[in-house]
Amino acid sequence: MRLAAFAVAVAALLAPGAAAAAVPAPAPVAAAPAAGRVGTDIVRDYEYWLGEYGFTTAWNSSRGEGQTVAVIDTGVVGSVAELDGVVVDGTDVSGVGSSDGQTPVGDQPEHGTMVASLLAGRGSAPGSGVIGVAPAAKLLSISVAFGQDTGSTVSTDDQIAEAVRWAVDHGADVINMSLTRNTRTWPESWDDAFGYAFANDVVVVAAAGNRGSGTTEVGAPATIPGVLAVAGVDRDKNASFDASSQGITIGVSAPSEKLVGVKPDGQYLQWDGTSAATPLVSGLVALVRAAYPDLDANNVIQRVIATADPRGHDVPSPLYGYGIIDPPAALTEQVDFVQANPLGDLGEWIRIHRRAEIEQPEATEQPEEEVVPIADPPLPRNTATLTLWPTPWTLAYITLPLSIVAGFGTLAALLGIGAVRHIRRTARSERQ
Repeated sequence: MRLAAFAVAVAALLAPGAAAAAVPAPAPVAAAPAAGRVGTDIVRDYEYWLGEYGFTTAWNSSRGEGQTVAVIDTGVVGSVAELDGVVVDGTDVSGVGSSDGQTPVGDQPEHGTMVASLLAGRGSAPGSGVIGVAPAAKLLSISVAFGQDTGSTVSTDDQIAEAVRWAVDHGADVINMSLTRNTRTWPESWDDAFGYAFANDVVVVAAAGNRGSGTTEVGAPATIPGVLAVAGVDRDKNASFDASSQGITIGVSAPSEKLVGVKPDGQYLQWDGTSAATPLVSGLVALVRAAYPDLDANNVIQRVIATADPRGHDVPSPLYGYGIIDPPAALTEQVDFVQANPLGDLGEWIRIHRRAEIEQPEATEQPEEEVVPIADPPLPRNTATLTLWPTPWTLAYITLPLSIVAGFGTLAALLGIGAVRHIRRTARSERQ
């Protein structure tokens, strides 16, 4: 996913008189380096979702012990302080990363590490740094080079299919996919891969995408039956206009604005988007699986969606799905058992829709435009705040019109002055 983010100005916030709830500077600025983390508990204060959504309360029941979450992304750097000892295995399916999946790849290589820190970060020291929502969970890092020409003959679609299978075969209980194909459809290679995950009792969690970055509709894998698709809400728990897409396949909603993650170099970044909301839900799934080890994946999903707050909407709604996540309720409330995945049956979908594709009458086929999955795309960065120099927008809509108005105003003033002087000269001539 591309990032709509700016670095948290930790050093500025720690200056005398700075408030813990202060708003970061609107322009990207360098965060304090990892080596200077004394007093960085201010970062912990930015993690509003821990308290406001009850994760800290949920930790009384579960912290994700014994759960393994696969992060299919741009690679997770396990050497940052928050992820020390968290990444237990990994691989690269792109051909340009390292065999352990911990070398950042793709056109936004920081993405995977930030996702991982929100999911299972353990802080940089007691009470400091980013702590994830499932701080006792373990991670698998599977790197995919989104947006990067790897020279591979294997498509990104097939790399993702391989990544899903690898995750299942290496013990994943949950798979986090903060990525989108930007289409509702998906390739047949995903039929088998996701079916393999469901058959092996793995919960797959995927991002809905960000409307503000051009993802106007929920795309695969968030459209695949059985996948827990995640939409985003703002600080007031209203559906986020920019940092989320909406659609009928959404499972639940989670915070997607002003979330703080850790970059591969140990700096902190605050960002918006369902890429960041998704690991919060994957972490919640890990908490539930740890607290209820006898539940299968279908009933884990049922527990998460049945305890969500629907915000007064009929469920599932295209805004919130079954509602906004409620971690304490997901871990404590009585929830009825289900016999099947409440989010749909991929096998049944394949039986109906793939057969329909085969039975369609032959027609002149047009070559399809290749679709390349990407990390959940970014919100456009507002670069206008970064410089005082005029931008094309200000030149076209502000500077030029004002210049024209000012020019006419100056001309009118000069004509007025000339007219007044002429009248005065005429009047003096007549008096003489």
